[in-house]
Amino acid sequence: MFLSRVEIDTKNRRKIKELNHLGAYHNWVESSFPDERLTGERSRKLWRIDQLNGTTYLLIVSPEKPNLTLLEKYGVPGSAAVKDYAPFLNKIQSGNAYRFRATLNPVHSLAPQVPGERGRVVPEITEKYQLEYLKRKAQKCGFHLIDGNYGITERGYEVLRKSGCKPLRLNKTTFEGMLIVDDEEVFRNALTQGIGRKKAYGFGMMTVIPVKEH
Repeated sequence: MFLSRVEIDTKNRRKIKELNHLGAYHNWVESSFPDERLTGERSRKLWRIDQLNGTTYLLIVSPEKPNLTLLEKYGVPGSAAVKDYAPFLNKIQSGNAYRFRATLNPVHSLAPQVPGERGRVVPEITEKYQLEYLKRKAQKCGFHLIDGNYGITERGYEVLRKSGCKPLRLNKTTFEGMLIVDDEEVFRNALTQGIGRKKAYGFGMMTVIPVKEH
């Protein structure tokens, strides 16, 4: 697995004018892996837009390396970088504590009106239920949250446009805080395969930083 980053060239409005919805970012990510387009076999990739010290980045977790030239299509020239994610993942052990950031698409399923059918999926729109969504996902993803040390840093909606379809507004919530790993294998899978829905469109990616013991 590989972790890639590029600084988005936000000061060049002409260059990034196409980046006005999630589908455009998805296309940018996919086009950065030209070998997959040639074979027609696309791998699962996670991506997220991050703000750090006033700079905007595109982050990608992928099983293969992207083409850095193509990754800079909307980026600052020379800012694309990729590193092997495996050494970091291999150091994860149950009991380890980490600071985390995750951008997710919190939802829940309504009870089906017809027996045997799936219930309609609707967004979690309040802070209380968004936090409960994170707790539910934590149990399934091999970690638990440290009480009093996590919360929501951003809430809102992002627009997704697809050809021939009405625009969709997708619920977006960014969580930050501290967690402890309960099951290292399940947790590694969450970091590489994503959490929740709409992973192709900028949701589901969690990144972590080890908490150093004093």
